[in-house]
Amino acid sequence: MILFVSRPRRNVSPPTAPRPHRRTRPPPGAGARCKPAYDGPVTNPLSLLAERWHPTPQHVRRAALAALVMSVVIVVTGGAVRLTDSGLGCTTWPACTDGSVTPTPEMGVHGVIEFTNRMLTYVLSAAIGWFILAARCAKPWRRSLTELGWSQFWLVVSNAVLGGITVLTDLNPYVVALHMVAALGLVWTAVLGWERSKEGDGAPHPLVAPGLQRFAQVLVAAIGALVLVGTLVTGAGHHPGSAGTWRIPLDYDRLAQAHADLVFLAVGLTLAALLVFAAVKAPPAARARVRELFVLLLLQGVLGFVQYFTDAPEVMVGLHMLGAAVIWAAALRVPLALRTRTAAPDRPAAAPAAELVA
Repeated sequence: MILFVSRPRRNVSPPTAPRPHRRTRPPPGAGARCKPAYDGPVTNPLSLLAERWHPTPQHVRRAALAALVMSVVIVVTGGAVRLTDSGLGCTTWPACTDGSVTPTPEMGVHGVIEFTNRMLTYVLSAAIGWFILAARCAKPWRRSLTELGWSQFWLVVSNAVLGGITVLTDLNPYVVALHMVAALGLVWTAVLGWERSKEGDGAPHPLVAPGLQRFAQVLVAAIGALVLVGTLVTGAGHHPGSAGTWRIPLDYDRLAQAHADLVFLAVGLTLAALLVFAAVKAPPAARARVRELFVLLLLQGVLGFVQYFTDAPEVMVGLHMLGAAVIWAAALRVPLALRTRTAAPDRPAAAPAAELVA
């Protein structure tokens, strides 16, 4: 008789899948580039400065106001270039002549006027740079203010290029008018920067009904049309900026009449805004800004009629251009007074892309 004795079975683990082949990093000398081990935030001069300098909110507001003032000044000095027929005082761009960066004595006063306007562009850029630095270094950092500062900077760059095209095209009146429109766009962004520096970054909360907000936007559109037609009137009238060699081929009297009609429209809308804002008890700031706009429009209208009937003397046209820039800024401030912004909740912010490009 045969006895079968069973042996205890061993615990055998199930077969496992073969382990994948593990890549080994080639040595540095093998021709492969090694990725840097540091993956922290990118630092740049602006972020390094922000760690050491913390301007106050009042400092930021003063910087924004300086940028706004210089944007209006550059409009006035550009008008002086046009009114004195000094647009070709410097015969080329970016240098003043082919052999000199600065004007020569042979160019006379026209070269000095044109070159001074070009130099004031650097003063304007310095004011905008001050605003960008103050907005970036303030605590807490507000991305919206930094972006508005960079928008102003790129508008200055584009307007400088337009100024060069103006010279290279022998003061084409359409390019000159576009140059003026770009300068007014700079005033727009400067007004936004100044007003936003006085409020928070939270969502805007309307203080009046939506109908009143749309009415304020219509008022701004009417003022904008008034200013644009005014640039055409100047280009077709007594001071095209090129000593009479280039003019916009439109009837001057009809353009002046259209400009006057827009003046009546703007004054009427502003007067209506005064009455409506008082009736609905709009915010005091909005009513004060509408009153300021109304007074400025009346003064500008009187100046415009005197200018028309006295064959547009240079000094009065210059004052009229200054008034146009100030009225445009005043109109833009009206709808901004019809809403409020509170401080946004704190959250970590990353460095803006424009700052990395800089």
